[in-house]
Amino acid sequence: MGTPDFAVPALDILVQHGYEIVGVVTVADKMGGRGMKQVLESPVKKYAVAQGIPVLQPEKLRNPEFLAQLRDLGANLQIVVAFRMLPEVVWSMPGLGTFNLHGSLLPRYRGAAPINWAVINGDTETGVTTFFLQHEIDTGSIIFQDKMTIGEDETAGDVHDRMMQLGAGTVLKTVQAIEAGTAPSVPQDDAQASHAPKIFHETCQINFEQSTAQVHNFVRGLSPFPAAWTTLDGQELKVLRSAKETAAHDHPPGNVFSDGRSYLKFSTRDGFVQVLELQLQGRKRMLVKDFLNGYKVQ
Repeated sequence: MGTPDFAVPALDILVQHGYEIVGVVTVADKMGGRGMKQVLESPVKKYAVAQGIPVLQPEKLRNPEFLAQLRDLGANLQIVVAFRMLPEVVWSMPGLGTFNLHGSLLPRYRGAAPINWAVINGDTETGVTTFFLQHEIDTGSIIFQDKMTIGEDETAGDVHDRMMQLGAGTVLKTVQAIEAGTAPSVPQDDAQASHAPKIFHETCQINFEQSTAQVHNFVRGLSPFPAAWTTLDGQELKVLRSAKETAAHDHPPGNVFSDGRSYLKFSTRDGFVQVLELQLQGRKRMLVKDFLNGYKVQ
């Protein structure tokens, strides 16, 4: 059960190791593209169709017709990777249960955006967790965890791309352990829990009154999507990559500086944040030098 690119390697590794995938459950197709005339299929659906795996795309997970179809598949085990919250009638269906792959070292960063918040908070380590589903989201007993580092300048997108490969291996290891009857089941310590709530556009505005490191981490943690933003000459400016510049100054936070050719930077509480890659409202994403070649900062 999954939808985005993040879920595809986990499905692929099971196929490559000879497991019988009796079905895939993914999001319903949507209309998009120019004029909203193009049918958009999820990456998981595209992979499943190419492999000849049956696909279910329910609008509602409690729909009796969907539940009957799911039951008819006769799955021994259900695996959830970047899908949606399941009702108990779904996750309790298979004899071996249902487990989820989560993009953090639970109980840290329970919620919708664990990769983003780990980077925003300046963490140097993250990882993946497989756990058995239960009623409260991201609270089930832990099966396996695998760790990975976060580079000082890595974006959430960079971490995401490495993590989905790490997670695929963890999913395979988990399935093998469940199959062998040796899977651990360790309760989470709720006292150590932290949360990673969904991110909205209005909460992505950069606060330059923070330190240079905090602003840099904020930019990294929201890149490439939904992207940290500020304003430049009255227009919204998305900052996609940045660099830290430590320097004493007496400028108010948020002042903009540029030589009109090679650099664009904003003052912070204790230095400057250099903009390396950006996207001005209504324009395409570009490197700062290319941007300044055709734009005069007011």
